[in-house]
Amino acid sequence: MTLRVLGVDPGLTRCGIGVVDIERNRRATMVAVGVVGTSAELTLDKRLLVIATAIDEWLDLHEPDVVAVERVFSQMNVSTVMGVAQASGVVIAAAARRGIPVALHTPSEVKAAVTGSGTANKDAVTKLVTKILRLDAPPKPADAADALALALTHAWRAGSGMGGIGGNTGTDSLTPAQRAWAEAEAKARRAR
Repeated sequence: MTLRVLGVDPGLTRCGIGVVDIERNRRATMVAVGVVGTSAELTLDKRLLVIATAIDEWLDLHEPDVVAVERVFSQMNVSTVMGVAQASGVVIAAAARRGIPVALHTPSEVKAAVTGSGTANKDAVTKLVTKILRLDAPPKPADAADALALALTHAWRAGSGMGGIGGNTGTDSLTPAQRAWAEAEAKARRAR
């Protein structure tokens, strides 16, 4: 059985979208990747409409089992947080209209899941996404690689049944990257 995850790195200027299929043996294959861009010269409603239209098209075309969205990170500046939150809301609503579950992951959870370090930089994430998915070239821009990393993160969650391939139940069966992700997730939960 294959799990199809659509990952979204939300943003008003650039919204990364990536679709990944993950098999039970954890082999991941990229299905599609792209970036929806909007101009700052457009009004907010028009920018959100561009993103909503693109997300609708991706959801209808790729029919994911789940959508993974980057959780809004509060240390950004206020205008960036607002734009990311608004774009996230459009994505979440589009998935909800179709009955597709949505999972939110923090940037540190994604970094830890893909690289083994919750403090990895974008270059490290891109490099490992390229390797994991066996791509000939890194996905560009970074928003595209981040969307694929979000999809991988969700699929690799430990012990979450369908949402986490393999159904790992203990840390002994986790890879170092999965163990780091689990620790980052636990730390994020404690901070709430």
